[in-house]
Amino acid sequence: MDRGSSHPTFGIEEEFLVLDPGTGRPTPRAADVLREVPAAGSDATSNFTAEFARFQLEANTPVCRTAAEARDHLISARRSLVAAAGRRNLRMVSTGYSPLGMPDPVPITDKPRYRRISDRFGLLLDSHATTGCHVHVGMPDLATSLAVSNHLRPHLPALLALTANSPFCDGRDTGHASWRTIVWSRLPSAGPPPVHRDPASYQRAVDLLLASGAALDPAMVYWLVRPAPHLSTLEIRVADAVGTADEALLLALLVRALATVALQDVAENRPAPELPDERLRLALWRAAHDGLEGQGLDDTGELVSARSLLDELVKTALPALDASGDTQFVTGALDQLLRHGGGAHRQRLAHARRQDISDVVDLLAEQTGTSPPVRSIIHSGLTD
Repeated sequence: MDRGSSHPTFGIEEEFLVLDPGTGRPTPRAADVLREVPAAGSDATSNFTAEFARFQLEANTPVCRTAAEARDHLISARRSLVAAAGRRNLRMVSTGYSPLGMPDPVPITDKPRYRRISDRFGLLLDSHATTGCHVHVGMPDLATSLAVSNHLRPHLPALLALTANSPFCDGRDTGHASWRTIVWSRLPSAGPPPVHRDPASYQRAVDLLLASGAALDPAMVYWLVRPAPHLSTLEIRVADAVGTADEALLLALLVRALATVALQDVAENRPAPELPDERLRLALWRAAHDGLEGQGLDDTGELVSARSLLDELVKTALPALDASGDTQFVTGALDQLLRHGGGAHRQRLAHARRQDISDVVDLLAEQTGTSPPVRSIIHSGLTD
């Protein structure tokens, strides 16, 4: 079998914030939006759920096999949520963190598990109020999933730089492209995945988190890559909630391609690249700080442009992208992003016009329901 020639299934989870249109701040009315989804004309192909905070919603695509299929689900889900929010005079936005900060205290969804998390972690509660875009890739078994995770670790900083989309908090520029990453990383069970030698070493790591109280249950193991055995998938959780549906698709296609190449490497007993945990953590911090427009750490610890890291990632993924027919979409989407800037850069440009944070909120709302800045991609390049 040629490297990158098999195409695992995949799915995408997108998290959104519900905002008050008058203040631009999160408002605890996600349940109202969910009640309006059927009336808003949802095609019922995506699954919509409440999240930890009562101003968060999640849309989950079904299992997808092609880019075109996934894109249809992403666009349909966003349109349904935006329409449902509009019926209640609310706004729906996709960004890693609210530009105007979080309510204090964060209003949590009334579930026993969420109450236990709130009781245990106190003021870290707002770490759960961040929003991300997660990609699931189908895996044959746990051992393979863990081996693929090891191969994906070096690519996490580039994926974060690509999707960084949360530069503002409390109306101020945080100095970071992904403030979500900084806030989320305060949780004791969050961060890059350890190197897994085998399922037994994975289970020991999980058991330690549980025994220490850093995680209350296995679902609180918040590694940036983690197996989801109940779904037979590997979940990649490094990305901010991105501005547009096409950016979510770009992320998913790159992740699937990297996983496809890694599956072949595992099958042929190629070892995963060695990357010390401390170097990976530094590379992730730099990606969260600079985003797509700045610098990042390469595998040797040298500072290089973030775009060169992305070039290396695409080079690795290219055999699988070619085999699945996704190269045209991915290269077109990347070209548009490099021209117009990543999500954090676009938010900063919107703010710079009048120094008014409401312009950022307007941009986010517009992007969530449409597809700029990648609307000019030749969609015929999508695989049917």
